Amino acid sequence: MADCAPLWTSPEIEAATGGRLEGAAFACTGVSIDSRSVEPGDLFVALAGERDGHDFIDGALAKGAAGVLASRPGPGSRIVAGDTLVALEAMGEAARLRAPEARRGAVTGSVGKTSLTQAIKLGLEMAGPAHGSVKSYNNHIGVPLTLARMPRGARRAIFEIGMNHADEIRPLARMVRPHAAAVSMVGPVHTENFPDGEAGVARAKAEIFAGIEPGGAAILNADNRWFGLLNDEAAAAGARVVTFGSAEDCDARLTGLRAIEGGAEVSARLHGRALSFPIRQTGAHWGLNSLAVLLMLEALEVDLDTALAALAAFAPLVGRGAERTVTTPAGAFVLIDDSYNANPVSLQAALRTLGAHAAKGRRIAVLTDMLELGPDTERFHAQGADMVVEAGIDLVFCAGPLMKFLWDALPPTRRGGYAQNAAALGPQVVQAIEPGDVVMVKGSNGSKASAVAAALAALDRAGTPGAHG
Repeated sequence: MADCAPLWTSPEIEAATGGRLEGAAFACTGVSIDSRSVEPGDLFVALAGERDGHDFIDGALAKGAAGVLASRPGPGSRIVAGDTLVALEAMGEAARLRAPEARRGAVTGSVGKTSLTQAIKLGLEMAGPAHGSVKSYNNHIGVPLTLARMPRGARRAIFEIGMNHADEIRPLARMVRPHAAAVSMVGPVHTENFPDGEAGVARAKAEIFAGIEPGGAAILNADNRWFGLLNDEAAAAGARVVTFGSAEDCDARLTGLRAIEGGAEVSARLHGRALSFPIRQTGAHWGLNSLAVLLMLEALEVDLDTALAALAAFAPLVGRGAERTVTTPAGAFVLIDDSYNANPVSLQAALRTLGAHAAKGRRIAVLTDMLELGPDTERFHAQGADMVVEAGIDLVFCAGPLMKFLWDALPPTRRGGYAQNAAALGPQVVQAIEPGDVVMVKGSNGSKASAVAAALAALDRAGTPGAHG
């Protein structure tokens, strides 16, 4: 049964933030920082930023906001606090303290953290009253907002924590204070912000252990090259290290992954026990990801049967490997939409997945620029050509000045087409598709790979729904 108590009352917000009430007392059922998504009964938090949230208070109240958290007086019922972001952080910590029995988990990593978080969240929800991150709410605003939204009756919760620079994860981890923390893997992502490259990224990811509860579990990928560093940092923080990977001594060991209709079947050994279970994912990396989900759910006191049921039910998120059949007058092709983000690690996983796909026609990769890779950008893109050949991809379309390095390194027989940007590439790809093809679209969000995916999806004459998760 849903918790019928209000999420927050104005006296509770006053106590948490040190603010003062102006206007009538109120109770709220949600917390919002975006006036466009305010629901009746929400608390609207007016944050300062590129656009000042105070300019949207009237609109939030008109949409039914129960009250406002603001830094200055004005109309409506409101709590006035000096810095609204600091006040939101204080609400987040108060929400954690008022639910002392809740088991909390946190996820970070260079790739896969949003899908991993959402799969864990599904398992928590299947096990009882639970709470977790929505979308990619993983930064200095998203984490306290997610905490502030946690119902007092939650028994379990999961939080995604991300970063672009050093010293971003540490304060957020201390805010969440997880009982279990997972690092999906560390790779060359955001390296432009770290003078020592990937090593700096690894140390930044290890900051998640700074907030771990005493004796909490650190769920680590033993196959990752930075396992040693992460293991040492976790142990130094007093965490209990639990591993997933392909080696015999891993707590969760991947022994096989094979494609089946609608997904894949994972073979593994969990604490020495042989397991075989289905997942709805097709990505090669989901063999290891599924084991991370099992270990995190175990650490958050979810039984194995429930955890396996969650994995069997969890569908790929839009833009993160979701597949759909697109039916055109000429025939049907398969679209794999992996357009939300890209880096060298996720590119290799996506190409391997495409190469293993049971295609009736050609396996086609559509690639746009990978961003935020620092001084090795040219090399990382050029190396993608070797990944293409290794995976057995038939044809490649590229867009963007950085993907030109991959394009130039491709064997001529693999070249489908090149354009300066995604918008110009879309028509080339649309023209080239034939029935039976499997087309995978991959790129950083900022390089607009999603525009190509949308153009291909728009060819569907059958009205089939897109994948969802």
